[in-house]
Amino acid sequence: MINQFSRKVSDILVYSKEEANRLRNNYIGPEHLLLALIRDGEGNAVKMLARLNINLFEIKKRIELHLDQSEILFPGEDILFTKEANRILKICVLEARLLKKEVADTEHILLAILKDKDNLAATVLEENNVDYTKVAEQLEELPNIDAGMGFSEEEEEEPGKARSGKNKADSQRYAQTATKKSANDTPVLDNFSTDITKAAEEGRLDPVVGREKEIERLAQILSRRKKNNPVLIGEPGVGKSAIVEGLALRIIQRKVSRILFEKRVVSLDMTAVIAGTKYRGQFEERIRSILNELQRNPNIILFIDEIHTIVGAGSAAGSLDAANMLKPALARGEIQCIGATTPDEYRKNIEKDGALERR
Repeated sequence: MINQFSRKVSDILVYSKEEANRLRNNYIGPEHLLLALIRDGEGNAVKMLARLNINLFEIKKRIELHLDQSEILFPGEDILFTKEANRILKICVLEARLLKKEVADTEHILLAILKDKDNLAATVLEENNVDYTKVAEQLEELPNIDAGMGFSEEEEEEPGKARSGKNKADSQRYAQTATKKSANDTPVLDNFSTDITKAAEEGRLDPVVGREKEIERLAQILSRRKKNNPVLIGEPGVGKSAIVEGLALRIIQRKVSRILFEKRVVSLDMTAVIAGTKYRGQFEERIRSILNELQRNPNIILFIDEIHTIVGAGSAAGSLDAANMLKPALARGEIQCIGATTPDEYRKNIEKDGALERR
């Protein structure tokens, strides 16, 4: 059943176990699922509760008050989902199917908790005037995260072709917005990079076939709140750059999570950045200017092919290399980056720099 859940729900399941452990409970019930939703603080479930003017802190406090009187967890004891929690997860999948969604998300967990009713989480929510009907109504009012994904079978087979009707209009509007931002906001970056999303919109990229799982995984990592800088590792010629091009095509086609809808994927040419820097400090100034533009434009995802080249790039006596300049911005989440390299180069250059590897 795990394949029927979104990445966010998978995180919620992990958080629910951590919540049970924090409260020293020897089980994971529906109430722990609700605590996990509140702890995560993102997703449609929390958005709907916020729109209903619900005080999440009070909900959390009320549940914890009841759970403090529950069973006590002994050291080394396994924490398992109760029958009630498993029932909630099954209802959650059914709710997603009823709403014609491929995977269950946080809003479906909330609907399942309220539909089941016979659990502490539902009781506390109902005490705060939250019921199944109200949440369902709020869900209808939320923007449709699958908007623009209604392609025909022919269009699915040839994603590189221009689309008609609403989808084409959406793509043209996106292209105009992206082009405007590119021209006005990132002059230095534009000078040393290639806009892959723009190339996808203009039909200059070939369709990517047989890499659906890798592209989906890449999109999932990029959608995270933290630890969202993926590295593609593979032998030369296996198609690492093609996966990034496939992601750009999906962004244009709106076949990604809503978080990535307005993202630009930009490929940085490190050779061009280094070229012509005769005097000490010129390279650092270029990198600093690029980083400043990226920080001002969080909609940009930077792709660095052969990312191992940033280790030592531009360094001279008394100066920083590109890796050391990138690390603080990556650690603070101010920029988002995709890297690509080979296994050998990753081991030789990235793994030995523990701080860079963690980013």
